Amino acid sequence: MIGSPRYEQRRGQIAHYFDRTAMQAWEHLTSTAPVGRIRATVRAGRDTMRQTLLDWLPADLHGLRILDAGCGTGAFAMAAARRGADVVAIDLSPSLVEVAVRRVAQHLDTFDSGGHIDFRSGDMTSPELGSFDVVVAMDSLIHYSADDAVRVLHSWSRRTRQSMLFTFAPSSPMLRAMHTVGRLFPRGDRAPAIEPVGEAQLRRLLAGTVGLDTWTPRRTQRIVNGFYTSQAFELSRTAG
Repeated sequence: MIGSPRYEQRRGQIAHYFDRTAMQAWEHLTSTAPVGRIRATVRAGRDTMRQTLLDWLPADLHGLRILDAGCGTGAFAMAAARRGADVVAIDLSPSLVEVAVRRVAQHLDTFDSGGHIDFRSGDMTSPELGSFDVVVAMDSLIHYSADDAVRVLHSWSRRTRQSMLFTFAPSSPMLRAMHTVGRLFPRGDRAPAIEPVGEAQLRRLLAGTVGLDTWTPRRTQRIVNGFYTSQAFELSRTAG
């Protein structure tokens, strides 16, 4: 668990937003139903990001236990299970997890390869989740401050054997402008703010955190598609 009051407050805001305010919109966005032009760019960007993270993993995931942190409606978990992974998929929103369970039930061939998904609702940093070979956090850290995101990574690092793949919102003029515009919406309609961070700052925080300084940055890839901008980052446990 992360002890930061700011983290706890933001976690509550995220849970309320995705479980109440935006649940139906998010279910629609992550389906194959028609969407407007703006949301279509977000959907396509997320699809590309998901595939990027999957491409960074072995084609055969048998024998690997993977944490899908912030699983949403379960697309990544399903793809990993199809490769044979044992996936723990957790999200703050019980409603989104219910959607994920329904979708998996419609695609039972997901488990033909021997994979498994354990869907849960709760805190993605809970020690009760156990240990993992790989942690994947696609767009689930972007609403937290850089300091808190690194604290989350540190908490996972103590229970992760191989690698952590995550995304962050790269600081850019466009993201800063979108952040400013978002503040103009009525408070009840706002999504939890995205917290942009520069890659250089992120690398300094990772290198300066005891416990993460022994993890090695590997690949990174920025995905930009219309209104979707996110950057994938890979940390691997240093051998030795």
